[in-house]
Amino acid sequence: MHIANDIRYVGVNDHEIDLFEGQYAVPNGMAYNSYAIIDEKIAVMDSVDRHFAGEWLEHIGQMLGERKPDYLVVQHMEPDHSGSIRAFMNAYPEAVIVSSAKAFAMMKAFFGEDYAERRLVVGEGGTLALGRHTLRFFAAPMVHWPEVIVTYDALDQVLFSADAFGKFGALDVQEDWADEARRYYIGIVGKYGAQVQALLKKLAGLDVKTICPLHGPVLTGDLAPYLKLYDTWSSYRPESRGVAIACASIYGGTMQAAQLLAEKLEAQGETVVLYDLARCDMAQAVSDAFRYDRLVLASATYNADLFPFMRTFIHKLTERGFKGRTVALMENGSWAPMAAKVMRGMLEGSKELTFAEPAVKITCAVSDESRAQIDALAAALLR
Repeated sequence: MHIANDIRYVGVNDHEIDLFEGQYAVPNGMAYNSYAIIDEKIAVMDSVDRHFAGEWLEHIGQMLGERKPDYLVVQHMEPDHSGSIRAFMNAYPEAVIVSSAKAFAMMKAFFGEDYAERRLVVGEGGTLALGRHTLRFFAAPMVHWPEVIVTYDALDQVLFSADAFGKFGALDVQEDWADEARRYYIGIVGKYGAQVQALLKKLAGLDVKTICPLHGPVLTGDLAPYLKLYDTWSSYRPESRGVAIACASIYGGTMQAAQLLAEKLEAQGETVVLYDLARCDMAQAVSDAFRYDRLVLASATYNADLFPFMRTFIHKLTERGFKGRTVALMENGSWAPMAAKVMRGMLEGSKELTFAEPAVKITCAVSDESRAQIDALAAALLR
């Protein structure tokens, strides 16, 4: 893959993986992206997961022929990108690693060595001349690890963006970018919106025509939609008008109530997504809770608390800075309903939330009284 005149793709696809970071389902696999900048000096941008070290080194060798890399730029030390550093340094004993001071400390922890004799430490505003290309480095702490740097090549106006602008999915699978990028961003980077905003401000001063992330496709053409989405996500603003309903039901009564509410909203033309938290992709449910401007939490009471899937779901929201939404509550309890109180309590620290009334209370099964409450709640959510 030709990225620009002197920039080539040398990454790999992983179709063996089922869970990324041990928790995110990736039915279409993952891409571990790496790039080679071929100039008077050659820089390879990031390595790949250790299980694919041989394939990656083969790609580099095929691309470079008789030439050898002079530098390995390490932007991010998460093992899916740093896992093949040692293999690279063994294969190319004269190469130098270019990275941040914090990254070298992590290398010591990961590999037992920090390449003190073969390293170049760079920080904010640092540069590396390759010939026609001069790389400029920007610190991007907590996007989404503390050691992260991103790299800009002014000659071809290419941004090597580390994990920013990445997505789930291998590159040999065609799928919608926004949906998997949103699920990736909210799940992995979502807690660090302020840090992403800081990085976007730095990037605003650059003329970028191509974005090369460490996961997902190279972004070209009109970059405004990608930048707009990242600004929206990192500002915690709703992306779209719609209602996400998250339901934690034991014997089906709570789910019946959630389905009734969904039907009433859809009949009025609302976009509605309904998740059974015990069975769905939790990361997708969390992603859509951030995507839409209204959220309904429907849970059975369990041990005077919440059905565990709902507790997990709300924790994932609050951990990622959930705010600025309208939230509605539905609870079920055979003898002592507590779910609404607990759910509201878990959201106390979240900012700019508006609670729609009434909270729906179900006692065992949907009744005429609870149907009336569902009607009233639907009307409130439609305002």
